[in-house]
Amino acid sequence: MELIARSAAELARLMAIGEVSAREVVDAHLARIAEVDGDPTGPGPRDIHAFLHVTADAARAHAADIDARRARGEALGDLAGVPLALKDVFVTRGVPTTCGSRILEGWRPPYDATVVERLRAADVVVVGKTNMDEFAMGSSTENSGYGPSRNPWDLDRVPGGSSGGSSAAVAALQAPLALGTDTGGSIRQPAAVTGTVGLKPTYGVVSRYGLIAFASSLDQAGPMARTVEDAALLHQVIAGHDPRDSTSIPEPAPDVVAPLRDSIRGMRVGVVRELGGEGYEPGVAASFRDALATLESLGTDVVECSLPHAPLALPAYYLIAPSEASSNLARYDGVRYGLRVDAPTTEEMNAATRAHGFGAEVKRRIMIGTYALSAGYFDAYYLQAGKVRTLVLRDFQAAFDEVDVLVSPTSPNVAFPIAEKVDDPLAMYLNDIATVPANLAGIPAISVPSGLDDAGLPVGLQIMAPALREDVALRVAWAFEQASGFDPMPRGANAVAVPGEVAA
Repeated sequence: MELIARSAAELARLMAIGEVSAREVVDAHLARIAEVDGDPTGPGPRDIHAFLHVTADAARAHAADIDARRARGEALGDLAGVPLALKDVFVTRGVPTTCGSRILEGWRPPYDATVVERLRAADVVVVGKTNMDEFAMGSSTENSGYGPSRNPWDLDRVPGGSSGGSSAAVAALQAPLALGTDTGGSIRQPAAVTGTVGLKPTYGVVSRYGLIAFASSLDQAGPMARTVEDAALLHQVIAGHDPRDSTSIPEPAPDVVAPLRDSIRGMRVGVVRELGGEGYEPGVAASFRDALATLESLGTDVVECSLPHAPLALPAYYLIAPSEASSNLARYDGVRYGLRVDAPTTEEMNAATRAHGFGAEVKRRIMIGTYALSAGYFDAYYLQAGKVRTLVLRDFQAAFDEVDVLVSPTSPNVAFPIAEKVDDPLAMYLNDIATVPANLAGIPAISVPSGLDDAGLPVGLQIMAPALREDVALRVAWAFEQASGFDPMPRGANAVAVPGEVAA
């Protein structure tokens, strides 16, 4: 089997026993990037365009250093030498960091985000920064200031968003691991529509220091991979308290790898009544029914549950998130970072820079947020949204008194054609209808592939667990993955080319 088709766990084992070097592994993935991704500054119509910047020289140097240290018998991390694609929302010292926006074009940060430091300490090799919806605002990666990414399963469709570049890189075999961020579903939804695995951890389990803020009370970094085991291994690397992040939970991160293969027999699985039914595509609904049958075959007790306030979560989210964004994005004014459009006065320079640097979706959300926070409307909008958030959290707490995990389809639809919803923001926002409640409650949730629809496009199953129980969510996801036998290799007439050895 080709190196690029191996899981992160397999690659780490092969390197540990000396069957392959870190340099060979990194070179194989860089060659794959060159083969299918295109020029980041001008991708062609059949290019994945998952990357905005490829750090080829640094990756090769890092891999060579790992090989040398391994030869000297030094202790290395569990994922030493494994390539990783990093969403361009993470501040990375000396490497262009744009957050998918033209307003940060050319900015090279002077420091590393905490998760980047932890990746380096674990000897994970970063091969590049991935495309994303501008400032993580979107569900398709069409809002990137640098053009859309493409879905490896169908190159005319979106890879989801806002972590669409990361999900596409993993699905297209450009890297076995990636990091994304999830504010309203931006890890789980792209994972679902690209046939990959994405975990949104409990809010505060992974440091946000050095993560460019969209909505500070919702943003959370998390792993993306082709297997649940790989996602667990990566989560183990990045999780844990960080004194530089005031929202970081001051407790050691529990082990999520060792208990992965424990039985789930006897667990109670709650099916969320409000996160299914009307509005879900027939192929998604059918796959979800099959997933419930699979969970029952594993010895779980599947019961119906209610989250009464879940239908209010999406409108509450689209008041809270833009409100926080309108505050966070005030710092991009042409003075401190990236782009500056010169003008006669400071105020005119600020306005010209923001008008030129921000895309339409970012401007829309800044205006919504500014309106919701204004003196005359704060009580009517932002305050009410905060109360809804509390009700959603209480719904989850009550439900988890009765069941171990909650499940739903991850997304109401499969990947849709590029440009189909770009002029209809409300239709785009509905992609997050099943994922947003977990963000408001701050609980962990994972998307794992549940199968394909009639058109051969991936569908995702969402598994939600109580706060700080990532181990439970991952354990159920691993058991389901083993039982479902899903093959993560893209296939179909319009899919990215996959080496023949992989298909065999």
